[in-house]
Amino acid sequence: MALSNDEEKTEDYLFKIVLVGDSGVGKSNLLARFARDEFYPNSKSTIGVEFQTQKMDIDGKEVKAQIWDTAGQERFRAVTSAYYRGAVGALLVYDISRHLTFDSISRWLNELHTHSDMNIVMILVGNKSDLKDAREVTTAEGTALAEAEGLFFMETSALDSSNVAAAFQTIVKEIYNILSRKVMMSQELNKQDAASIENGKTIVLEGDQEANVESKKKGCCSS
Repeated sequence: MALSNDEEKTEDYLFKIVLVGDSGVGKSNLLARFARDEFYPNSKSTIGVEFQTQKMDIDGKEVKAQIWDTAGQERFRAVTSAYYRGAVGALLVYDISRHLTFDSISRWLNELHTHSDMNIVMILVGNKSDLKDAREVTTAEGTALAEAEGLFFMETSALDSSNVAAAFQTIVKEIYNILSRKVMMSQELNKQDAASIENGKTIVLEGDQEANVESKKKGCCSS
């Protein structure tokens, strides 16, 4: 039985998004807070790779964000090429209470540029904003780095939930907007091609002499 317009399934989009950053910056807790609204104060470093899929509604379309999380420790760096493959978005996470993790962001940027698509959408995330008294990285430093690298920027706290959903939603919406623009451009090009055909323009492939001769015959005999 055919579905009515109201019952038709909305178009699905699946975006792979990766979390990168040094060990202990709170990547796993950011994901746990966003996907399950959970927080693990005594969580251990992630071993291997895990991912969660979250559904979001953007412009009436169902968008699925497949968010991948892996360890930031050097000994697990062997998973990087497969980890980054197909990613269209990335959260570069540092801990505002440990300046060393902020200094590592340039290395993680290099990792992304090496292993992922050049058009990947990235957001710089200063996590653990609840640790105000222990802050070692100022908001101004984060903003300056983000502006220099052309990144989105947000400070978050997986502990108290501040800006966690906003960070993920920002990157998913930007990916969707970029994709929508590409689709619109493609549709416009298709319309232009169709208009060219309707206007009688003939495209002759190089070496296609028979088609060329046939086109000339039609031209000489028409009134």
